Amino acid sequence: MSGLHRPDGTLRDADDPVLLTAAAAGWTYTGLRVLRLRAGRPRVVQTGEYEAFILPLSGSCVVRVDGERFELSGRATVFTRVTDFAYVPRDAEVELLAPVDAEIALPMARCTRHLAPKYGPAEQVPVEVRGAGNATRQVTNFGVPGVWEHADKLNACELITPDGNWSSYPPHKHDRAGECEVVNEEIYYFRIAGSDAITPSRKGFGVHRTYTADGSLDETVTVRDGDVFLIPRGYHGPCVAAPGYPMYYLNVLAGPAPERSMAFCDDPAHAWVRDSWTGAGTDPRCPVTDHRGRTTR
Repeated sequence: MSGLHRPDGTLRDADDPVLLTAAAAGWTYTGLRVLRLRAGRPRVVQTGEYEAFILPLSGSCVVRVDGERFELSGRATVFTRVTDFAYVPRDAEVELLAPVDAEIALPMARCTRHLAPKYGPAEQVPVEVRGAGNATRQVTNFGVPGVWEHADKLNACELITPDGNWSSYPPHKHDRAGECEVVNEEIYYFRIAGSDAITPSRKGFGVHRTYTADGSLDETVTVRDGDVFLIPRGYHGPCVAAPGYPMYYLNVLAGPAPERSMAFCDDPAHAWVRDSWTGAGTDPRCPVTDHRGRTTR
C-alpha cells in the first residue's frame, strides 16, 4: 500500500476528525481540516500560511475574521442541502461559533497573497449534473475557477454520487503542465450515507482507484465514511458508490501554477466513454440537492 489512503481516525487531532497539512501529506500546497464545534463554544483557528474555505458539513456557524462577520446557514448533512460558505485568508485569526454542535470542513491551500474575507451564499452556488446513465453525478461548484475567483491557489468542489453510480470517470489526472492539464495536488474527503441516504454511516462503503500509466502506482481501495485519499499524481477514478449507499466527496486542489485551474487529461484508454454520453439520458436522481434542500425523495 502507498499510504495515500488515510482511513477515518488516522488523521484525528483530539476531538477533530481531520488535520492534514501539506507537509503531513508529503507535498507543498494542499491541506484539509475538519473541525467539531460544540454548541455555544467559540473556536479560534489561526490560518498561518494557508487560505481556506469555511464549509459546514453539518450544522451552521458564525464566522468572524479580519473585522468581518458572516452567518453561514448550513445543513443537516452533506446529503441534504448545498450550504453557505466563506473564504478566509492566510495570516488570519478566525473565530467560529455554532448554535448547535456542528462539523466544519476547512479545505485549504498554502499561498502567498493575503486577500479579504468573503461570504459565499448557497443560492449562488452552481449545481451541475455531469455524466450520463450510471455515471451520472452531482457536482457542486462552490469554489472552482470561473465561479469563485476570490482565491490565490485554492480550488474546491463537492460531489454526490447516487448509490450504485460511478463518478470521477473517465479517469483523469492533473500531474504535469501541458495542453490539457495543470499540476495540482488533490485531496478526496469521503462521506458515505447509510440506508436512509441522508445520515453518514460507517456501515456503507464505496470504491476509489488511483493509478499511473507506467504501473508504478495502482491502488484500488474500499472507502468508508470519513476516509481521506491523497492524489499526488496519476489518474484517479472511478469512485463507485455501492448499491444502497450514496457517496459524497469534497475535492481540494492546489498547485504551483500562477493562475488557478482544475484542467485535466482523461486516460486515453477510457476517454471514448465520455463521447458515448452524447444524447444519453442522465439519472433522474441528480441533482440530489440544491440551496433549497433535497430535490429527490
